[in-house]
Amino acid sequence: MVFHDAPDPSEREFDRSLRPGTFTEFVGQDQIRDNLRIAIAAARERDEPLDHVLLCGPPGLGKTTLAYLIAQGMGADIVLTSGPALGAPKDLAGTLTRLQRNQVLFIDEIHRLPKTLEEYLYSAMEDHAIDVVLDPGPSGRSVRLGVQPFTLVGATTREGLLSAAFRSRFGIVERLEPYPHKDLEQILLRAADRLHVKLDADAAALCAERSRGTPRMSLRILRRVRDLAQVQQKPSIDAATATEGLQRLRIDHLGLEEVDRKLLRALVQRGDAIGLKTLAAMIDEAEDTLEEVLEPHLIRCGLLARTPRGRVPTARTFEHLGLDHPKSRPGELPFA
Repeated sequence: MVFHDAPDPSEREFDRSLRPGTFTEFVGQDQIRDNLRIAIAAARERDEPLDHVLLCGPPGLGKTTLAYLIAQGMGADIVLTSGPALGAPKDLAGTLTRLQRNQVLFIDEIHRLPKTLEEYLYSAMEDHAIDVVLDPGPSGRSVRLGVQPFTLVGATTREGLLSAAFRSRFGIVERLEPYPHKDLEQILLRAADRLHVKLDADAAALCAERSRGTPRMSLRILRRVRDLAQVQQKPSIDAATATEGLQRLRIDHLGLEEVDRKLLRALVQRGDAIGLKTLAAMIDEAEDTLEEVLEPHLIRCGLLARTPRGRVPTARTFEHLGLDHPKSRPGELPFA
């Protein structure tokens, strides 16, 4: 089982059922959570929409959950869409003109919004109006439509792909970081309680350690070990059940799955720096998946290094795979 791709509908429903309902229930990202609570309280006192919010960070850290909590804190409804779903100005115009005052518009993967729509959003974000072209061409006509004051919440895993002009229009920019193990343990124990499943503390610690600092992965691991405990008719998820479940999922002590080890083996077998396109072809994965999902965790673990020539394994890579370090092989250049 590979957790890196987008979850299927049943898993999304599972994650949604465990989503915190208030900022108080939200575990982790303390500074971001407190900053948003203060901004929301101030906006409500002034009876104004909250400043536009940009949430950055790797997948699965809670950007969508925070968007829901922002809407809940503002006492407003949330309208959900994504960058790839908005392909033309008419798509965005219909969404914007239907917004009510103080409503929250959440655009996931906002870095994939076409550049023309970025510019289209400028006037909506600042002037609460949009210009709709009626007749394209040199003699074309346009009409200006009003937009109710709203809050745009954008989520992105690739902040660098947003233009500087677009980023500057967000009054609140927050960057989410991977969660420490203790926060993930708390998330797991709270989720198990909601699911009416007994999760032992040592089992929660084991699952948290192998979750790559990501709540989404923690909850999916919980789902699988819950299934195992149920089939084995165990009254609780203990450390032995968690260990067996993780072995069945082939998740090792660093949170690496088979696709991660496949990537590391490709680096080692090549014996030289590898470009992104070549590496993606070698392991049959999309380049975006490598850059956004796989590589950040491998870099944090010290198992992969990016150099001007390409990706290279580190000494720890060979140790993790149980291979001899190339420094012990005559005639080969040592890796970092």
